[in-house]
Amino acid sequence: MAKGNPLALDRQICFPVYVAGNSLVRAYRPLLSEIGLTYPQYLVMLILWSEEAPLSVGTIGSHLMLDSGTLTPLLKRMESAGIVERRRDQADERRVLIGLTAKGRALRKDAESIPGKLIGCSGMSPTDLHDLHQAVITLRRLFLNDAPPATAAEEEALSE
Repeated sequence: MAKGNPLALDRQICFPVYVAGNSLVRAYRPLLSEIGLTYPQYLVMLILWSEEAPLSVGTIGSHLMLDSGTLTPLLKRMESAGIVERRRDQADERRVLIGLTAKGRALRKDAESIPGKLIGCSGMSPTDLHDLHQAVITLRRLFLNDAPPATAAEEEALSE
């Protein structure tokens, strides 16, 4: 580690998190291609499979931390693929509801093995994966809630 340089790449938390995220998405790619989904589509489907669908675009966006401008083209492609249906909410025409089609519901069965396959690829123990999951959730929560700056002792620990 470049001890004196605060801008050295190997001292940044962002870089290993970025590389790990990209590597994780690449690990998903062949598993998802078998069932005809991209990674962003898979995330939408995870929400729809586990929530009481139909859901509004805004609700899906809240779960994924994406705005409707980013989600809408993705959802239109998913509709074209026949796995979701989009319709206006009859109670509020401004809202678009996203529901699963029969094809989308059936895809769940094909997707059920994906988490286990990915865990197997990691080579990590269930305990280590659980700890990592909790650490990433904590990191996300801290940054989303504008955590206070690190103390001098915390900064020193990071520089070691």
